[in-house]
Amino acid sequence: MSFSHPSSDATDRLVIALGDPAGIGMEVTLKALADPRLPDGLNPLVVGCRTTLEQTYTRLKAQQCPLLMDPSDLDIDDLPIHDPITPGTPSPESGASSFRWLSHAVSRVREAHTLALVTAPIAKHAWHAAGHNYPGQTERLAELDNARQASMLFTAVSPNHGWRLNTLLATTHIPLQEVSTALTPDLILRKLDVLSEFCLRFNPNPRLLVAGLNPHAGEQGRLGSEETNWLIPALQEWQQNHPQINLSGPLPPDTCWLSAAKAWQQGGQQDSPDGILALYHDQGLIPMKLMAFDEAVNTTLGLSFLRTSPDHGTGFDIAGQGVARSTSMVAAIRAAWDLRRA
Repeated sequence: MSFSHPSSDATDRLVIALGDPAGIGMEVTLKALADPRLPDGLNPLVVGCRTTLEQTYTRLKAQQCPLLMDPSDLDIDDLPIHDPITPGTPSPESGASSFRWLSHAVSRVREAHTLALVTAPIAKHAWHAAGHNYPGQTERLAELDNARQASMLFTAVSPNHGWRLNTLLATTHIPLQEVSTALTPDLILRKLDVLSEFCLRFNPNPRLLVAGLNPHAGEQGRLGSEETNWLIPALQEWQQNHPQINLSGPLPPDTCWLSAAKAWQQGGQQDSPDGILALYHDQGLIPMKLMAFDEAVNTTLGLSFLRTSPDHGTGFDIAGQGVARSTSMVAAIRAAWDLRRA
């Protein structure tokens, strides 16, 4: 597969930021862009270091990796790396490079009114070593786009039946001890608005589930009071204002995703959820990754453009070995393309 250089309709382009150069971002990008499952007409603009991408391509060819995109066939915004990078060894330079590439990619998306950005994984500790103290890419994206608050939604399409699994996080990259303080009725109402808006793209009467915060969703106040004190009243208020949506919760977190797991394996049923609201990071990401690790896509909502990313990290332990799977990067690119006008 090869791509033509800039099309007449710049808004249909995807911009791809290559992530931490010491990780697997360049590898999975070159593999994904050669994947026949991608649709025609992508015409991606890649943001990163051309020399390092070419070196990655040469190494992967020597490692007998099939299906690789030749960098010479790509449109690349070249932002060179100034100091040597060793695969598998993150550094302040690798963190600075991935931060610079992401920031530049957002500027390209905004100036051309491009509809979607795909980001390869970064390492937060490498960003911090470079002096960029952000919890993650989502928060930097919100800052660059002047967004009030971006939301992290993880979406995956089952390869078995095509059923779509959606989980939105109410809170994102914060310590567990801060979760109960960060959660408020207003936050829950806003996140339900975001989740329902996304699910309405696919179903005019979606079913949403909300996980509880405490074991057994508080057991009527015996195992925690958040559910009875404010979460249940907030959900009741939201449901009254959205009668076309079937809302259930708060549900015990340990069973909240069971109907989704059944649908992931067997296809959607009447009780299958269109979306689930998790109250904190690991509560939502553990079931998502257990069910759909290779297919799941991190999707940022609330920006002026769509952003997707593979649902895995930098893979420093396997970087440079040619063994990284590109399935999630393919899913991220396909999701960006499919959802850009949905």
